[in-house]
Amino acid sequence: MDNYNEVPAAALAGSMRDFRVPAGADLERRVGSFFKWQNLRRQNGLWPFSRATDFGPRTEVSAADDRGIGMRGVNFASQDYLSMSSNPVIKQTALEAIERYGVHSAGSPALVGNTTASVALERKIAEFLGMEDALLYPTGWGAGYGVIRGLVRSSDHIVMDTLSHTCLQEGANAATRNIYQFRHLDIAHCRRWLEKIRSSDTENGIMVVTEGLFSMDSDTPDLAAMQELCNEFNATLMVDVAHDLGALGPGGRGFIGAQEMLGKVDIVMGSFSKTFASNGGFVAVKDRAIKEYLRFYSAPATFSNAMSPVNAAIVLKAFEIIEAPEGAVLRQELMTNVLSLRSQLKAAGLDYYGDPSAIVCVKMGTEGLARLVSRRLPDLGLLANLVEYPAVGKGAARFRMQVMAKHSAQNIADAVTRIRDARLEAEIELARQDAPAIRAVA
Repeated sequence: MDNYNEVPAAALAGSMRDFRVPAGADLERRVGSFFKWQNLRRQNGLWPFSRATDFGPRTEVSAADDRGIGMRGVNFASQDYLSMSSNPVIKQTALEAIERYGVHSAGSPALVGNTTASVALERKIAEFLGMEDALLYPTGWGAGYGVIRGLVRSSDHIVMDTLSHTCLQEGANAATRNIYQFRHLDIAHCRRWLEKIRSSDTENGIMVVTEGLFSMDSDTPDLAAMQELCNEFNATLMVDVAHDLGALGPGGRGFIGAQEMLGKVDIVMGSFSKTFASNGGFVAVKDRAIKEYLRFYSAPATFSNAMSPVNAAIVLKAFEIIEAPEGAVLRQELMTNVLSLRSQLKAAGLDYYGDPSAIVCVKMGTEGLARLVSRRLPDLGLLANLVEYPAVGKGAARFRMQVMAKHSAQNIADAVTRIRDARLEAEIELARQDAPAIRAVA
């Protein structure tokens, strides 16, 4: 039996959605209820967010929670799918870029924030995806928000997969009230929305938004069918490839490549923070006119400093590695690790969502159980990210385990053993805490 203190019921209940719309005239005081709930979880070891590592996203890390309490263990919480962050060639590229450019872009890409590295990177992205041109953004979040807000106006329409990333949802909400969500991956439902819109409005634009790989469920849409549907209804398809580009698919071209859709999707948006060892994002287009419009009408590009020249140089080098034989080896190592993790989880009696990818979301169920698991993982030596409502459905809490190419076989075996043990212990604790309530009802 473990030695953990009994957890107050309030720390196992509730969610961040409860505090999304705080009430009261005092903007500062009204956020206190969230902190009270958060701090109750924190004091009981149930707040596994805002952690800091000592040496970056390695396969084994020393880290501390936001109380300063340290842990050491295997790391399945970092987004570094091809282990590029620790690649010595990438590190050397960063040092050389600092010597050449300094560390700061010092300007908007609409002014003088561009460098020879960023211009070359835009060309590389366009070529890699079979598109005409590409525009860089200082963050992937800014690219997702900015492409929607930059192109869609209040009289236009947005039809989007209900599980689209927050940056896409926020961009849509900022652009128009005409937002229609279709059931996840349900093309027939998407069609019904398009039919309804076009039955009454043939004058305004429609953007259809989806992702190449959905990170919470590790699944992907039929992109050819989505593009054909958009063509039929004079709509524009925008696909976010943040989680699959570089790490999956033939030549690292993600599901767009795997589905033979290179150069055929209207607009492709992505992030460098998952596979390319860098901050930043991009929008790739089939017409330079769209790029130039976004450069001056997409606020995250126009009114923000351009991507750091160091980041641009890193991503360029990452593309070079991805296209070389080394990239194929790294992708094979990653997939070998993914399949091994999934197989060992099944053998341990644990289940997961979706298809094989660098994201292996381990099912937990109730938020209370998942929180009790989360407080044991640091002591057992595993860093994994808890995802709970409202980021996922209520009662569908999970741990999003993010696999790296350089995870060892021992790292994977240790991770499975530790999350299995944590769950078994948490189930016993939860049953023990529920027992008095059950007896009282009886």
